[in-house]
Amino acid sequence: MTDIVSLQGTLYTSRNPTRRWLHTTRRDLVIEAIRTAPVCSSNRALEVGPGSGVYLPSLCERFKSVVAIDIEEAHIAQLRKTADHFPTLKLMVGDLGLQQWPEKFDLVLCSEVIEHVAEPKSFMAGLAKAVQPGGILILSTPQPWSLMELTASIALSPIIIGLTRIIYREPVLPTGHISVMPHYKVTHMLRENGFEVLTSSYFGLYVPLIAEFGGKLGVSILRRLEKSLQRHGPRGVLWTQLHLARKR
Repeated sequence: MTDIVSLQGTLYTSRNPTRRWLHTTRRDLVIEAIRTAPVCSSNRALEVGPGSGVYLPSLCERFKSVVAIDIEEAHIAQLRKTADHFPTLKLMVGDLGLQQWPEKFDLVLCSEVIEHVAEPKSFMAGLAKAVQPGGILILSTPQPWSLMELTASIALSPIIIGLTRIIYREPVLPTGHISVMPHYKVTHMLRENGFEVLTSSYFGLYVPLIAEFGGKLGVSILRRLEKSLQRHGPRGVLWTQLHLARKR
């Protein structure tokens, strides 16, 4: 688990320009969603699965009280120093589905978590229970037919992952993705659990070889191709889907 925490901390500073671009783009778009989400009040926010804690400062800037919950003790342990800088931040080890919140939250953030859980329907129900009526859920998760997910299923397999590590020359681990869902299933689950989807965006183009060997020029090419796919499709080949939803 320590390896996973270390990996999350290096993704935003990767020596590979494409890898760095993919992760910093998602980070920046999620932070923008936190800052501009149309919440009725800025009293309480929750992050489910905070990982390396990259979003906690933005949550603490906007909300008077912030809770971060993770099922993994190693993740929460790594965030203790972060909590020292934010007195309004509370860290919890626990299962979202088992939590009973005495007060619900104005905003709940769940970024790159639902694809790791065995029962996404139950997990989504847990997210819905945490959001107060009129509150906002920010949810991001990969797309199953994206070039990234399709390539990762091969490049991160036990037989090939050693070569992938040689190419990237930095921490590389299997994704652990077991519940990657297309956008229509994600939005259907949101609506089933009492959410109105306000906005959805799709981004993150990975193309094999260009990503590994294209350098900064490769990123420039991928940026242009990504914009074309966002406008004309198919958007399913883009890696990340990001949804902003209001609880009815």
